[in-house]
Amino acid sequence: MTTAYIVDAVRTAGGRRGGRLAGIHPVDLLAHSLDAIVERSGIDPTAIDDVVSGCVSQAGEQAGQVGRMAVLASKLLPQSTPAVSIDRQCGSSQQAIQFAAQAVMSGTQDVVIASGVESMTRVPMGSNMTLHMKEGLGNYMSPGVQEKYPNVQFSQFMGAEMIAQKHDFSKDQIDAFALESHKRAIAATEAGAFKDEIVPIAIETPEGDAMHTVDEGIRFDATLEGIAGVKLLAPEGRITAASASQICDGSSAVLVVSEEALKRHNLTPMARIHNLTVTAGDPVIMLEEPLFATDRALDRAGLKIDDIDLYEVNEAFAPVPMAWLKHTGADPEKLNVHGGAIALGHPLGASGTKLMATLVHGLKRHGKKYGLQTMCEGGGIANVTIVESV
Repeated sequence: MTTAYIVDAVRTAGGRRGGRLAGIHPVDLLAHSLDAIVERSGIDPTAIDDVVSGCVSQAGEQAGQVGRMAVLASKLLPQSTPAVSIDRQCGSSQQAIQFAAQAVMSGTQDVVIASGVESMTRVPMGSNMTLHMKEGLGNYMSPGVQEKYPNVQFSQFMGAEMIAQKHDFSKDQIDAFALESHKRAIAATEAGAFKDEIVPIAIETPEGDAMHTVDEGIRFDATLEGIAGVKLLAPEGRITAASASQICDGSSAVLVVSEEALKRHNLTPMARIHNLTVTAGDPVIMLEEPLFATDRALDRAGLKIDDIDLYEVNEAFAPVPMAWLKHTGADPEKLNVHGGAIALGHPLGASGTKLMATLVHGLKRHGKKYGLQTMCEGGGIANVTIVESV
């Protein structure tokens, strides 16, 4: 079977809701990352077999097949470049990487861009469902689903609270994890750890034109007291907005190629894709599946958790990576070493390729070999991708 390689991975710096990226149409936001990956890699744009784009709220400005629209908005990609948009909830662009890798490994394609976008400012989370419901156009909970799951509300927030209770994480422990996310993101930013993955994007501000290069969600003045003082999201709960991922605008892209394409286009790989896993479990607790997906991925890869040098586990809510650490016995010093979504933001459909950009550049920066990325996803699904730095 053909080996799939990652040549480069890029992302925009995250923008807060209503913040520095709010003025950019999501199609143009995605096109920016597509152009950046083409320009940086030096790949002939006509050699790209496909563009696979993750996006969760495919409505409004993100409707109309956002991946294809971004190709058409691109300054470098010809209109002959195919594209497809996919939704595996928060894992959409991680699945884009896996689809790209599977296409390369099967020998059916040689050069594929995996990518993702979400403007959570311009297309609010869940608006692809709620706007239809308000117009009386139905609900995604079909009679068949309701029959199997009577009186159940599929809620990621409720799932996170269930995980906190199941694993007996106190609010103090959760708040401390949230603070550590900011501390690591601050240290990484100040050390220039993101400089090779972030592609600057021109923005307009009240002060004039500027380049957006720093993740806007990082709270450089974060304190444990400040985090602890944020209002609980539910009475008697343990989670607050401060221990959840930030609403975020952003895009990202990863170039996946075959060994033959490396030679033909004189490309230098950053990493080899070592394992692709996706599993599904309980849709009610929902966010716990990365624990079990990681078990399966390591078993299939013939690796142990201690063989992995860096872990990127999406911080949708603090209890998710906390439970993952407890279940796997992983070294917390290897987890989200540059901070996670609590500090950096979680731009839904863009997060999979965003985390991969951080992971492969982190492996290179720290001189490490194996990296593992996993993401909790709506519906009780989880992707795991293991890469090997080359």
